[in-house]
Amino acid sequence: MTKRHPFHSLCPYFAMFPEEFVADQLFRHTTAGDLVFDPFCGRGTTVFESLLQGRRAAGSDINPVAACISGAKADAPELQAIIARIDELEAGYDGNSGQAPTPFFEACFAARTLGEILYLRSELEWRNDKVDRFIAAMMLGALHGESHRSDLYLSNRMPRTISTKPEYSVRWWEARGFIAPERNCFEILRRLAAFRYRMPPAKHAGLVKQGNARNVGENFANLHHEVKLVVTSPPYLDTTDYAEDQWLRLWFLGGQSRPVARQHKDDRITQAGVYWTFLRESWAGLQPLLANEAVIVIRIGGAALTKDDLFEGVRKSLADGLEGFAVKPLTAGITSNIRLRETSAFRPAAGKVHVEHDFTFELRRFAD
Repeated sequence: MTKRHPFHSLCPYFAMFPEEFVADQLFRHTTAGDLVFDPFCGRGTTVFESLLQGRRAAGSDINPVAACISGAKADAPELQAIIARIDELEAGYDGNSGQAPTPFFEACFAARTLGEILYLRSELEWRNDKVDRFIAAMMLGALHGESHRSDLYLSNRMPRTISTKPEYSVRWWEARGFIAPERNCFEILRRLAAFRYRMPPAKHAGLVKQGNARNVGENFANLHHEVKLVVTSPPYLDTTDYAEDQWLRLWFLGGQSRPVARQHKDDRITQAGVYWTFLRESWAGLQPLLANEAVIVIRIGGAALTKDDLFEGVRKSLADGLEGFAVKPLTAGITSNIRLRETSAFRPAAGKVHVEHDFTFELRRFAD
């Protein structure tokens, strides 16, 4: 059995599918050198696993957290460059990086640790430098988590996958007498880098861009008519607001110091009609990238939708969005249970979706 690459767990992310799922689709529908794409790439499982399996790969996501994590995996720097940059950052830190943005940060992080976090937040040029991007991605993975179980997490006790709300978190910690641990960011980054690079990165780099799924045809103009396989999982209907649930990581990447609901118009769509329009428009954006013959595999769920509802909605959104293509279902869908989420200890009512479905469609461009 092949060992799991440590890059896959670079940063926990809500609603992610396992790399084995991607590997199976690659085996079924592609050969070496084919181009694989994910317009909702999340933490980059499709992109990175495709690269490991000798395929070309690219992806897009509107969330900066996803773009940072996926981009770091897809185009990783040399380990020596990462360590040298961590050393440089530590040498430049004078211990004074400003005040806590809100009382939440004083409760979430020990004073010394918060100072280092604020400094790294201001110094890392994650959008323009791939070494800084990889360091930022490691910081996102370490920023919050179950710190009583691992000394690689920087925060007071929090879930790994989402950032709980500030006021709720402070009340929860105070009621239980929990105190933020004092952690050294630079030392943790070195340990994380050594762990992640126990196995080498993919031999060839992929391409990840932050952007709306509707615009991937424009943003990846150099890939027109090349994508042979799409493996993706779009946001589920009325399930989660990614920007709100990832607010602390978004803050580290330059965002606001508290949760902001519906930062994008597509965050947590609650009406089925609006949702299917969103997917139709997303597939239309993808259309220019597709080869004459391609396959799309979609993992999807929704608390208020049956499997039949989802199948028909996905099929129709593809047929309407992919102008010039015949859309043929290859299966009636495979259903799987969603495992118990670790957020339940912190937010007992989290998540109403218990199953998700995999739908596979063959796409063929009509002859002119």
